[in-house]
Amino acid sequence: MQQIFNFILKNSNRLLFLLLLVISLSLTIQSHSYHKSKMISSANFFTGGIYEKINNIDEYFHLKSQNDELAQENARLKSLLFNQKDTTKLPQIDSIKGVKKTDIIVSKVIRNSYSVHENYLTINNGSASGIKPNMGVINSAGIIGIVDNTSKNYSTIISILNVKSQINAKIKKSNHFGSLVWNGKSTGFVQLIDVPRLAGVRKGDTIVTGGQSIIFPENIGIGTIEKVYIDNVTNYYTLDIKLFNDMTNLGHVYIIKNKDAEEISNLENQNKKNE
Repeated sequence: MQQIFNFILKNSNRLLFLLLLVISLSLTIQSHSYHKSKMISSANFFTGGIYEKINNIDEYFHLKSQNDELAQENARLKSLLFNQKDTTKLPQIDSIKGVKKTDIIVSKVIRNSYSVHENYLTINNGSASGIKPNMGVINSAGIIGIVDNTSKNYSTIISILNVKSQINAKIKKSNHFGSLVWNGKSTGFVQLIDVPRLAGVRKGDTIVTGGQSIIFPENIGIGTIEKVYIDNVTNYYTLDIKLFNDMTNLGHVYIIKNKDAEEISNLENQNKKNE
């Protein structure tokens, strides 16, 4: 302790100079919009890289759990192969839910928020890799979200844990549709709303993406029904859906290209203009 005091006393002039310098720079940045904008711009430039470095360190300490997940996934795939009746007609595992391998971009989550009402993810691929806004994002367990914005090397994703998210989904066994939303409460659950009362729903039923979406292919997993409510205003079902994904622990993801999305959107917009 005495050595610390001696060091401070010995270098008091230098320490005072550094303190005054920091204070003066802070006041200059705060009081001049040009300096402030430059500071913010520089911070944004380095943000993506910093997130990636932090994620790399975090991944190092979670290698065991990731290896366990890979082992389980390999076991599942091998089980599918071994249980084929005719091994001469084995399909090539080069696609996800009917999507061509060439229409899938593999990326890695370097930042993931899940504790606020409007949550986003950041991934380490952007427009240089062919990623565009409104592309669907999934992993081996199910849907993750939708691409929001891109830079050259990074993209932000609107998480399904975002109160502004709204995705077409359906009950797998009956094909009854609804809108997938999030009420902002639990990270493990989302809600399927506007499900007609004619739909036979039961706890444990599987919820998947619907065929009305131009962002996600049909029948990609989302979760299972946990609770069933009746909306007193609309008289429709509201379903609590337990997610297949642990949205607080995400690694690699797949971005899905939909070459027909733009054509479908243009056609639908043209129909609206003609109405």
